[in-house]
Amino acid sequence: MRLSDMIAILEEIAPPELAYESDRDRIGLVLDRGNNVNKVAVALDATDYVLEEAAREGADLLVTHHTPIYDPIHRISKSLSDSLKIALESEISIYAMHTNYDRAQGGVNDVLAEVLELEDVEELEPGRIGRTGCSTTSEFAEFAARQLNVPVRWIGERNIETVMVIGGSGLTGEFVNTAIVGGADLLLSGEIRHDAIRKAHNLALIDATHYATEIPAMKRLCERLPVDTVFIDHVPDVRWVDSTIIVPPETPAWHA
Repeated sequence: MRLSDMIAILEEIAPPELAYESDRDRIGLVLDRGNNVNKVAVALDATDYVLEEAAREGADLLVTHHTPIYDPIHRISKSLSDSLKIALESEISIYAMHTNYDRAQGGVNDVLAEVLELEDVEELEPGRIGRTGCSTTSEFAEFAARQLNVPVRWIGERNIETVMVIGGSGLTGEFVNTAIVGGADLLLSGEIRHDAIRKAHNLALIDATHYATEIPAMKRLCERLPVDTVFIDHVPDVRWVDSTIIVPPETPAWHA
C-alpha cells in the first residue's frame, strides 16, 4: 500500500479537523520516507525502544498518539537525533494522531468508555459520560484497575451512577468543572492536579494514569488497519511505594 493511501485511512479514522487548534501542527506525517507500507507498528510514544522494536518487526510506518517533535525546533538535540537515526536507517515513516483521535468516533475516549463498560454513553467535551453498574467510588476504582491493568489512585468515597472519562491528562480544575456541570458523579482520567482535588467537592476522582487511559485505543487501532500491524507496548517504569499515613478523620484521603 502506498503511504498516501495509508494516511487517507488514518485520516478517515481520526479526521485532522477534529484536533484542537493548538494541536493542528503536531499531528499527521511527522517523518516522511515516501515508502510503501507493508507493515505498521502502533505505539503511544515514539521512544527509542519503540523505534527499535518497530525496526526489528520490519515496520514501514510507526503510528503514535504523541508526536516525537512537540514544539518547533531550530536545533536537533542528541536524544532527538538518536531517535530519528533509528527511523531513518530503518526506513520507518512516523505518523501522529493525537487530539483528533481522542475526539473521533471510536477513538481514545470512546474505547476507554467501552473498556470501563459505561452505558448510554454521550459526548461531553473533552471526553465521554455514561452510566456505570458500580455503586461506589471504591468499587469502580477496583473495577477500573482490573480493566486497565494498572494501579489507580482515587479520592471521594460516595455513591455513584454517572462517570465521565477523559483519556490522558484530564484531571484538571477546568475538566472537573466540566464534569460537575455535566452531572457526573465521578471523573476518571490521568495526571491528577492539585487544583482538581480542591475544586472537586462532591465529584469523586480516579487517577488511572495517562498511559493506561490511552493505550486501549491504540491497541484497538491495530484491528482497524488493512495491513499487517503490530502493537508495541512501552509502559513508563513508574514505581509505587506503599506507606502508612495517619490522616485526621475530617481530611479526605487518597487511596491507592
